[in-house]
Amino acid sequence: MDVKNSIVVVTGGARGLGLAIASSLAEQGAVLALIDIDEATLRKACESLPNPTQHSWHTANVADEASIVEAFSTIATRHGRIHVVVNNAGILRDAMLVKTDRDKPNRVSQKLTLQQWQAVIDVNLTGVFLCGREAASQMIKTATPGVVINVSSVSRAGNVGQSNYAAAKAGVAALTVTWAKELARHGIRVAAIAPGVIGTDMLASMKPEALKRMLEFVPIGRVGEAAEIAHTVQYLIENDFFTGRVLEIDGGLRL
Repeated sequence: MDVKNSIVVVTGGARGLGLAIASSLAEQGAVLALIDIDEATLRKACESLPNPTQHSWHTANVADEASIVEAFSTIATRHGRIHVVVNNAGILRDAMLVKTDRDKPNRVSQKLTLQQWQAVIDVNLTGVFLCGREAASQMIKTATPGVVINVSSVSRAGNVGQSNYAAAKAGVAALTVTWAKELARHGIRVAAIAPGVIGTDMLASMKPEALKRMLEFVPIGRVGEAAEIAHTVQYLIENDFFTGRVLEIDGGLRL
């Protein structure tokens, strides 16, 4: 599929990795529809894209079904159809499953809360489900061959302090394989990217000691750049034989 003139929806598109992906695709001639929860930041992000008047922004919570159904319907009406969705929206709420005092190893001092667990599952997994479902529905309604690109993570294999995040990202990888099998007959490809340590706002929220520990296992020895993930998204859009697989962009990291 050609990037130029494709209608591309990017969730979490107001900042960080989502905005980097949107900007890169806009430079290649794509028409962007950005979804995010912060209206003011979203508006500024859309205005920052090349040829800003041809793009659109839509305030929605990816974890809220009614909000997402309305957003994708509005996008399809505004732009005529949807060719690509990049399910990028995500959050971190890192914590150990249980934490003990150093001087009292048998005393549990902290637990991963249900709120921390549910917040990440709602956005990082349920959000992908809802946006993928609505994007596919619009593609099928308009008989438009399309691409669903899900952002998973190298953490899907399991990472200390990330029970919620790892579970969600493993689920995203499983959805990718399942959807690729289900949607192929409609001309819809489904792929995923599993980034490693990428220099984004989300990375800044990690504890310094956790980041340092992760970089020790990156053979390339550096943080990845958002532009490198954006380039990978373009590749997945353009390669019509890629589907049902997770592409790891992690500098060789193995957790």
